[in-house]
Amino acid sequence: MAAERPSEGIILVGQKPTMNYVLATVIQFNQGVDRVIIKARGRAISKAVDTAEITRTRFLPDQITVKEVKISSEKVGEPGKERTVSTIEIVLERVKK
Repeated sequence: MAAERPSEGIILVGQKPTMNYVLATVIQFNQGVDRVIIKARGRAISKAVDTAEITRTRFLPDQITVKEVKISSEKVGEPGKERTVSTIEIVLERVKK
């Protein structure tokens, strides 16, 4: 019984250097995943955009494309001290040949 490969991967962007997330994304595509979702909140949003662009233009040019970008916001914190944090999801997909 062969293990099925996952059709999509998720990268959660945080405080690590951008290249860590780029490497994680490239590894997922090299393992045969067809779609990778890069997610980030708050200040990490710019790092998520950088990750997607570096992966798309430098590491896997003409192999992946930005399929979709979703933006929203979430309420975080304890009741009474809630605040709203912006979120982004960038969907990268392998180009069909």
